[in-house]
Amino acid sequence: MANTNFIDYVKIFCHSGKGGNGAVHLRREKYVPKGGPDGGDGGRGGHIILRGDAQKWTLIDLKYRKHVIAEDGGNGCGALKHGADGKDVLLEVPLGTVARDAETGEKVCEVLKDGEEVILCHGGRGGLGNNNFKSATMQTPRFAQTGETGEEGWYVLELKLLADVGLVGFPNAGKSTFLSVISSARPKIADYPFTTLQPNLGIVRYMDDKSFVVADIPGIIEGAHEGKGLGLQFLRHIERNSMLLFMVPADADDIVSEYGILIGELGKYNPELLDKKRILAVTKADLLDEELRRALMSHLPEGVRTVLISSVTGYGVRQLLDILWQELHS
Repeated sequence: MANTNFIDYVKIFCHSGKGGNGAVHLRREKYVPKGGPDGGDGGRGGHIILRGDAQKWTLIDLKYRKHVIAEDGGNGCGALKHGADGKDVLLEVPLGTVARDAETGEKVCEVLKDGEEVILCHGGRGGLGNNNFKSATMQTPRFAQTGETGEEGWYVLELKLLADVGLVGFPNAGKSTFLSVISSARPKIADYPFTTLQPNLGIVRYMDDKSFVVADIPGIIEGAHEGKGLGLQFLRHIERNSMLLFMVPADADDIVSEYGILIGELGKYNPELLDKKRILAVTKADLLDEELRRALMSHLPEGVRTVLISSVTGYGVRQLLDILWQELHS
């Protein structure tokens, strides 16, 4: 994913189409001088629709499209001819896209399945022609309905990545290296913090014909729930992950403390994240000899399954993948 191409937040103005007006018309033909009302109905205004596309992973197509306006419905005509419906506007978005009202922040809809279509703005209904208002006491109504106006407003579209496993850890914890080892993803890797400035997805091939998706979320720091570091910009991506893989390096000053801070940041951002299954991977185990590894096992957080791994040597990686697969399908 190129740095400039990953867009997970856009704000757009939407205006659905106005419904067409109903027609006021009386039938007039050579041998029917006093025909009754035959005004047709107006057409429906065009909807603005979000459709899920599993092949998309970014909202970049909407980044420079600030105004989305659908077509108005056609007016009705005589001879009971109805106006044409306005053409709908179809916006293809990645799976996991959430639409919110920009003023209130209220969620309007979300798209989770490939091909799923959700109406973001409904087009106005077409007005009824005068033919609909005839009765025994009003045989020649000379009025009709006007079409309804369409909906309009500013909307925020947010992308929350859909993945089976989300990698959570401080900057430089080894998340990107791990992802590059277990999948074909090629995130930027360097020996300094915040080399990952956008989420990266990798498909892990497991046992020949099986696979699962792993998301590398940019590093969290203490205070991320308040917007510090990359903070709120990427914490929302964790919400869509089925389970969380916490990663703390073996050379950390205090593994228990770092894990506790990570748990605390997620809980402060959204307490529901703590209900997800989680596993702890202690990375960079190649820095330790066997004696230090055994000593480390007695100073690990309680209540979470822990695996020591080294993405450089492959130590413990296969064991971790087996555990992830078992937990995803238990």
